[in-house]
Amino acid sequence: MHVSNKGFEFNENVSPIENEPIITKNVNSAFIGTDLKEQLDALHIDTLVIIGLTTNHCVSTTTRMAGNLGYDTYLISDATATFNRIGIHGETYDSEIIHLTTLASLNEEFATIWTSEKLMSNI
Repeated sequence: MHVSNKGFEFNENVSPIENEPIITKNVNSAFIGTDLKEQLDALHIDTLVIIGLTTNHCVSTTTRMAGNLGYDTYLISDATATFNRIGIHGETYDSEIIHLTTLASLNEEFATIWTSEKLMSNI
């Protein structure tokens, strides 16, 4: 996706505040081809909360890398989502099954899976 595309714009509910760093990724992982790790390390950040799209692609890849890099990682289940997928034999896999299976694969190996309610009650 190109930066000038309408879908690239920030949602008004999560627009960056003044002087907030913006990291633009070009592959599935937010750590590849960006200075995300360097920025986090420079600020001595060791805990990450991950949200976004899609659970089985970018969210999963970034979460796995965050866990492997040693960050205390929380993935928010109801602030992530995915889409239906067509299997190798033409079958349709429901998005909720893909979402839940991905969360199960990441849980307690790469991240702690929480709901947004759990996150907000622990802030």
